Amino acid sequence: MSNASSSLNTLASAAKASAIALYARPSASYAAKHAQAEALLRRAAALGDVTQANSLGVEDMVITDMIRRLQLPIGVFVLETGRLHTETLALLERTQALVGINVQVFRPQHEAVIHFIRTQGQDAIYDSVAQRKHCCDIRKMEPLARALAGKKAWITGLRREQSNARAEVPPVDTSEVATKGLSKFNPLADWTQGDVWHYVLENRVDYNPLHDQFYPSIGCAPCTRAVTMGEDFRSGRWWWEDESAKECGLHVQKPTPAQPQKHNEESPA
Repeated sequence: MSNASSSLNTLASAAKASAIALYARPSASYAAKHAQAEALLRRAAALGDVTQANSLGVEDMVITDMIRRLQLPIGVFVLETGRLHTETLALLERTQALVGINVQVFRPQHEAVIHFIRTQGQDAIYDSVAQRKHCCDIRKMEPLARALAGKKAWITGLRREQSNARAEVPPVDTSEVATKGLSKFNPLADWTQGDVWHYVLENRVDYNPLHDQFYPSIGCAPCTRAVTMGEDFRSGRWWWEDESAKECGLHVQKPTPAQPQKHNEESPA
């Protein structure tokens, strides 16, 4: 068999393999990181009025599973933007059906969505970064504000490995405590992709089947594509934009006139 044929067969086999088969390779420190993640979730729960943002990506499904197994008094919310993949919506239903976890769904204001489509067009997100971010504001940021209203902390699945912009994500982000009274807990901050998928395998966690089709990061359907070998985990998000623009706003701190724009995942004081 030629080298070319062998390579094609390897790629074909990989295409048929599940994300678990491809990636479930824990790091040497996995057990310690697992214990630290659970300890951080207990610490968050002790604050009271804390919630988990579940994007229905694999990291967030892992955290929801931990919360449920530990029987922690932490609610879960999902932002249903109105443009999610069919596979994501099906996973949402299955997650809502889980025993021992309360999942709230927050949707955008219908009137705001209709006004945007009527005045800008449904595909205006491709016209400019400003238009895409306007869509994110309507479909994600406004519902997020409602989901976090009155909360002391929220929990996310951010990992340092996901992108350069997230390379310094701390376990606890306190950058918005002074302005919003809100802490952010990132229990998987130092987990590798292999750690995440090993947990899925070990605990039989349900996950989005799009991950089996090389979607490491899953957002709205028009804004997400599969990635190829060697690409960033988040390269499939808003792929038509400049690399520096690839956030929707959920995890970016807006600049003040006295400081440049920066990520809000800074080392805690």
